[in-house]
Amino acid sequence: MTDFFTRLQQETESERAALLEIPFIQHGVKGQISLSSYRAFLTQAYHHVKHTTPLLMACGSRIASSQEWLRDAMAHYIEEEVGHQEWILNDLKACGADVESIRNSQPGHAADVMCAYAYHVIERMNPVGFLGMVLVLEGTSINLASTAAANIQKTLNLPDQAFSYLTSHGAIDVSHMAFYQNLVNRLQDEKDQLAVIQGAKRFYRLYADVFRDLPLELHQQAQAA
Repeated sequence: MTDFFTRLQQETESERAALLEIPFIQHGVKGQISLSSYRAFLTQAYHHVKHTTPLLMACGSRIASSQEWLRDAMAHYIEEEVGHQEWILNDLKACGADVESIRNSQPGHAADVMCAYAYHVIERMNPVGFLGMVLVLEGTSINLASTAAANIQKTLNLPDQAFSYLTSHGAIDVSHMAFYQNLVNRLQDEKDQLAVIQGAKRFYRLYADVFRDLPLELHQQAQAA
């Protein structure tokens, strides 16, 4: 019998593939993007990552008392995720960016809509559907973050301090995904399972829009190739 995590991966395969085919991601993983494009990526990452802890708190507050184990899982995620937006600002500082200007800036349209939809899922639909967003963000990090960080660093000759967000999430999210797999496999209610599947499908598309909105500028080496 197929476990739910396997079913979730199978039913979201096309959305995941569409995300990974986006030119910004393709060039980013190969280390071909410019410094301004890398800064733009980190800026939008800051704007959605700063919502991670509030979203987890909101989700935990709306979990039914019959699923206390799931509320405990949200608390675990909060411990792991709190303050990660500051890592991104530190990376931006190492890239020579004006950190305070970014902290006080507005998110791009796509990042804003993705976060707004996450709150909508939690508050107006089924809070368990938020686990769809967790799959998208953490699953994507496992596949791309470490490789992208190494290649971008090599191309742009930036210090290690400019890649704490990517390098940490590439490694950390491997263990997170094992935790996630065990977590979603405990979901027995078909309504909850469908909420996670629908959520993942939507968040793959919304996250893809974040990358589509980023200015893709190739590094001189990539342009000459």
